[in-house]
Amino acid sequence: MTKLRATTFLIAATLAAPLAAQQEGGRLDIVVQPEPPGLMLGLVQNGPTQLVAGDIYESLLRYNSDLEPQPSLAESWEISDDGLTYTFHLHEGVKWHDGEPFTAADVVFSADVFLRETHARLRASLTYVESITAPDDTTVVFQLKEPFGPFINAFEAGTMPIVPKHIYEGTDYATNEMNATPIGTGPFKFDEWVKGSYIHLVKNEDYYLDGKPYLDEVFYRVIPDAAARAVAFETGEVDVLPGGSVENWDVPRLTEMDGVCSTGAGWEFFAPLSWMWMNNREGPTSDVRFRQAVMYAMDRNFVKDVVWNGFGKVATGPVASSTNFYSDDVTQYDYNPEKAEELLAEMGYDGEAVRILPLPYGETWQRWAEAVRQNLSEVGINAEIDSTDVAGWNEKTSQWDYDLAFTYLYQYGDPALGVSRNYVASQISKGSPWNNVEGYENPELDEKWAAAASMVTPEERAVAYAEIQKEIVDDVPVAWLQELEFPTIYRCDVQDLVTTAIGINDGLRDAWVEE
Repeated sequence: MTKLRATTFLIAATLAAPLAAQQEGGRLDIVVQPEPPGLMLGLVQNGPTQLVAGDIYESLLRYNSDLEPQPSLAESWEISDDGLTYTFHLHEGVKWHDGEPFTAADVVFSADVFLRETHARLRASLTYVESITAPDDTTVVFQLKEPFGPFINAFEAGTMPIVPKHIYEGTDYATNEMNATPIGTGPFKFDEWVKGSYIHLVKNEDYYLDGKPYLDEVFYRVIPDAAARAVAFETGEVDVLPGGSVENWDVPRLTEMDGVCSTGAGWEFFAPLSWMWMNNREGPTSDVRFRQAVMYAMDRNFVKDVVWNGFGKVATGPVASSTNFYSDDVTQYDYNPEKAEELLAEMGYDGEAVRILPLPYGETWQRWAEAVRQNLSEVGINAEIDSTDVAGWNEKTSQWDYDLAFTYLYQYGDPALGVSRNYVASQISKGSPWNNVEGYENPELDEKWAAAASMVTPEERAVAYAEIQKEIVDDVPVAWLQELEFPTIYRCDVQDLVTTAIGINDGLRDAWVEE
């Protein structure tokens, strides 16, 4: 039996704490971009929503920069030696923002009822779960059907947000009127949302951790234009620019301002990795030689250094190098236009046009698409840019109406949680841009993905995932581009802004402003 207690983490946190005493009061103004479509984290799973709702909702655990679990709503937990039983002991005295008591029944309802219906990514992990029970008000037991190594990583707020049973049980979750005024257990309460302007949260005075949060209020500012967001920071209108809020070429200028700090920390759990989907179903992109040619044709180091201003790292395959189970024992697609031309000649490519669909997230992504188009044209590929807005991008990718399409996805601390879903045949389904959109099918690899997820020891899983990476990189179902780096820029008087592997997406219960 493996037993983990909060005291271990409290000691570590104390040793790492700054010398200055935390100061209570004050507020933060933070950019959120784009404006979230909603704040009910159990219904809406995207970056802008979690940035704000991570202050409102919580899960059982948080994770440090080494991806080790830390207490959140659970103060301690045990994992049985056979890897089948996960027992969580909850904090006592926790209240929902409306004053109702939080109990183990809320956890069972959230994981076993609500999220099974609303959360596709978590639902995949829950297929391993035999039962979820609450022996008493402060104990929850997850009983697995078979070992699932990454299960301990499934308890962060964006993956398993705990929602109030007394508000949602027996209702239509999507139309419940409380979605507009979300109720959680987190350090801040929802106060007001002025669409197109700001979202206002206020301190949860009844938060179960004594003395926290330190801030009185938080404003999330909606500023649609990247240049205007940079100006808002320069003029003091906002205090924090979350990663990706401004164009990369503005980052050096902003971080060189007096009293301004930046950090790349807080993305270890997500480990965002970008690629281009290549439609494996039809056209030139259905030929592995064409897909390999695309890889060799791209000068990805140029993009990293120039378009991304040096932020990030060229990707070698589906697993980010900053995460567990990464292997570099794969084919290396270094920039080699001659090799690309050879592959195109071998397949008999006749100049059929291919469309490149950029991510509609700003000028950086548009420039990136243009750089790729230029590289492809230099080896004889007839490529054209097919730009659209966010709704259009969602429609085209989810309906498979593309040839090459930019995207990036989070890895969620483990290949079984955030990587395999992009490559297994069971995740080929029209209507979602967050699965096997490229249409890659490899039954043997599907079995290997499933086997690796069920292995108990990290050593076994490392060997299995190394084999998977080696094979899939040769098949090159997508064009892996870059491990993304999103520096967070903030005033230096803001302390403890990032304290976990999920960063400011994990809530601001530790943040304070030094006077």
